[in-house]
This record gives sequence, structure tokens and C-alpha cells, in this order.
Amino acid sequence: MSRYDYDLFVIGGGSGGIRAARLSSNYGARAAIAEEKYLGGTCVNVGCVPKKLFFYASHFPEEFNIAESYGWNVSNEGFEWNKLINNKNKEIKRLNSIYQKILVDNGVDVFSSHAKIIDPHTIQVDNKKITAKYIIIATGGWPYIPDIKGNELAFTSNEAFFLETLPEKIIIVGGGYIAVEFASIFKGLNVDTSLVYRGPLFLKGFDNDLREVLSNEMIKKDIELIFNSNIKKITKSGSKISTELGNGKRLDATHIMYATGRTPNCMNIGLKELGVELDVKGAVKVNSNYQTNISSIYAIGDVTNRVNLTPVALAEGNIIANNLFNHTSDVASYDNIPTCVFSQPNIATVGLTEDEARNKFKEIEIYKSSFTPMKLTLTKNNEKSFIKLIVNKKTNLVIGAHMVGDNAGEIMQGIAIAIKAGATKKIFDSTMGIHPTLAEEFVSMRKSE
Repeated sequence: MSRYDYDLFVIGGGSGGIRAARLSSNYGARAAIAEEKYLGGTCVNVGCVPKKLFFYASHFPEEFNIAESYGWNVSNEGFEWNKLINNKNKEIKRLNSIYQKILVDNGVDVFSSHAKIIDPHTIQVDNKKITAKYIIIATGGWPYIPDIKGNELAFTSNEAFFLETLPEKIIIVGGGYIAVEFASIFKGLNVDTSLVYRGPLFLKGFDNDLREVLSNEMIKKDIELIFNSNIKKITKSGSKISTELGNGKRLDATHIMYATGRTPNCMNIGLKELGVELDVKGAVKVNSNYQTNISSIYAIGDVTNRVNLTPVALAEGNIIANNLFNHTSDVASYDNIPTCVFSQPNIATVGLTEDEARNKFKEIEIYKSSFTPMKLTLTKNNEKSFIKLIVNKKTNLVIGAHMVGDNAGEIMQGIAIAIKAGATKKIFDSTMGIHPTLAEEFVSMRKSE
């Protein structure tokens, strides 16, 4: 009989933690998981899932307008924010119960409580001490609001999904995925929207052409973009919130949302007391096998603050379960990870940006295409789609693909497979396009810059 209560104990019931616990149990390990908030983690509860539902809701006004150009008499009788919130909540509860069932059906014990590591093999859950051969930290991240005067008046993406009323006017602070997506969501729901970012252009790290194209498209949709600015303080008078910018100007709204990043969720789980090493940003430090400086303790997902995406956490959960209990020695590849920003319009990308490619390779070729998508040709909507391919001239390999346009994420998933498989520009060119589609542009570009 084992000297431990479990072979594996996972702290954190998000995507990565659930995957690691479930697969480990399938491989014969006695597994348990503790989640004090909600099963499914950020993605299911206050992240990608509800955000995508809000994105769908916010895009309908444009769809209604487009429909009229196609002969439909559309009667838009208004929008009910509370109905969206209630329906979203029902869907999230359904998903929570599905995750609970998946874990239980796969033999994983679930503790709906706070867990704290006491020693390398002991976890305290409520007032009970539980031992495990291995412990995985999968507690994710948490939104961060800078320490400025009046920051208690701001909310984050966590609270945005539960607002009692739809804002009349909102200021969104930040320049990453979340800020850009919520700016599109609120504007689509007819909220007067301003986005404030301290840098010269949002979505740092994405291809510069994509950033500029999206910026122009968002301005067309009457989203106020305020770059090279920061907020010094926030005050409130009645129902009005006032902000003072670094340049002395004021910006007023009814609501203010901060999307200025997330911090690893390492508080109050015993890491500091135990001596688990953290980096300068408070993330758990791990090696290539997700192992901390304490050999029995591992960490995966956003709590390690490397590539903070749900599919990455899932992949890490797969690998750690296989390596610990299925006798493999897999190592994750973080190259060519596709990603999408659910702005309006969407942007999606895989591989290297142009700047990254120029720094890495001696000669590259750039292919670009900007056009009005066929769906909009009968309408007054002047939104443009944009597609870009980056090619290593020496090998002819496609090393980057970038897109702004409707369903960019759906299209880029297939392009990501091709790039992962090592497709050349010649293979792209020899591939038959599906006509007429937006995606066929990826196999139709013949002239480089």
C-alpha cells in the first residue's frame, strides 16, 4: 500500500489542472483536485467562454444592418443586458456541472475548498491534512489594477461579466487582448467607449501591420483610442466617474474598467513558507518538465506566466500526466502557437511577426492583401479584411501568417496546421482555393513586396 493518500493532488480546477487530474486517473493514478471558486477556471467562468458569448451578442447590430442590404426587413427592438447575463450564467453553470461530472466519472476526488501546501507531500484542505506523492499547482492568474488614487472605482474583466446594468459610457484601460476585446464588445452593444493605453499602439507583440489595421477599423466603428496616455487618478461625483490623464486632460464616463494585465495566483497556498521559487513577477519557476525547485511539486498554466492561453495549459496538463504516470518524457513546443483576438473585426495569427522574422532570417518575403470581404460588398459597411504571409526566402517555408477579418480564428486554425507541418509558399500556391471565400486569399497571393 502507498504511503500517500493520493498519487497526485492538483490545486486549481482550471483547464490545465482538470486535464492533468483526469488523465492521471485514467493512467491508474489516485488523483484529487481542489478548487475553491469554480470548476473550469478563468476560461470557462470569467474568460474565453463568456467573452465569446458577449462577442456574439455585440456583433448582432452590424449583422442587422447588413441584412437590410440583402433584402431583409429587420426589426431591432433593442437589447436586454439582463437577459444576456442570465443566459450566460445558465450556460456557465451547465459547464461547471459537466466538469464536475467528467472528474467524478474518471475517478478523481473533488474538493470544493481552499487548499494550502504544508510540506512537499502534504496539503491542508479545510481542517484536513492530505498527502500526495506529487502536487501540481494550477491556480492560474488574477486581474491586476495599478495602485493609483481612486482605483477602487474601477472593475476588471471578472466583474464585467456580472454588471447589473449596461454602462452608458465606459473607459477601458489597457492594450492587451482583454482591453481590445471588451472595447469592441461594449461598443457593439451601443456603449460610448474609450480605450486608454500607455503605449503608442495596442497589442504589443503582434505583427505591426495587424495592429495598425485593427486600430483603423476600430476607429471606423467610433471607438475612441487614446494612446501614449495613462490615468493618474480616478474620482466620482454622483453617477459620473472622472479620470485625470497624465497630460492633464480629463475623461469622463459612467464606468471604468481596467485590463492592465494579470498576476500569477500564488497567494495563500503555502509557496512562500515552503520555499517554492518564484520569479520577479511572482510566477512559479519551473524547469522544462514543469517541476519546481521542490522535486515533488510541479506547476502548469498561467501561474507560471509563460504562454497564458487555455490550449497551452491543456497541453501542459497532457504532458505532465503522461510523464508522471504513462512513462513518457514529452517536452512541450511553444513554437507556432496560433491565437485569436475576438475584437471587431477579429485578428488571428500564427508563427513569426515581420519584425521577428527579419531579426531571425537573412532574407524574407512578405505577401499582403487588403480587400473588402464579399459579404460587405452590397452594404455601406467599409470594413476591410487584411491577410499577410511571411516566407523564409532561403527555404520557401511559410513562417508567419496573420489576418484581420471575420472568423479569423476559425480560418487561422487550419493555416496553423499547415505551418506546423512545414508547408512552403509553393505548397500554399499549389493548393486549390475554396471560391468564393475570404480564406482563399491565403493561397492566392503571388506578388511579394
